[in-house]
Amino acid sequence: MDTMVNKVMIVDDNEVDNFITQRVLERSNVAKEVIVANSGQKALNMLKEMAQGKKELPSYIFLDVNMPVVDGFVFLYDFEELPFVIREQCKVFILSSMIEEQAIERLKANPFVLDFLTKPLTPLALQEVLV
Repeated sequence: MDTMVNKVMIVDDNEVDNFITQRVLERSNVAKEVIVANSGQKALNMLKEMAQGKKELPSYIFLDVNMPVVDGFVFLYDFEELPFVIREQCKVFILSSMIEEQAIERLKANPFVLDFLTKPLTPLALQEVLV
């Protein structure tokens, strides 16, 4: 990668997917730090805590859609209510195995979503969206 950011967040309840995504991000030199939240609610709480504590926010969030309680849709809905500094700094990529075209289009239409990526994350897919 040409430009490395300081922090990236993975939001996914699947440990195997998190491991793969984290490895691809680390090996692609996308970020100096990769943090993992294993639920949408935990991710929202972490973002609020970072902002309140004046800690550096992630530049990118890789968000799964299919999670219990706070899924990707609920996360994005709640994300829109977060302070401006969070919404401005954090750009969201959907990283999911979802194949329902209508839902994918709905996600892509969200102003905070940069793109939709299919699991598992690959270095090539990552390179294509970060160019």
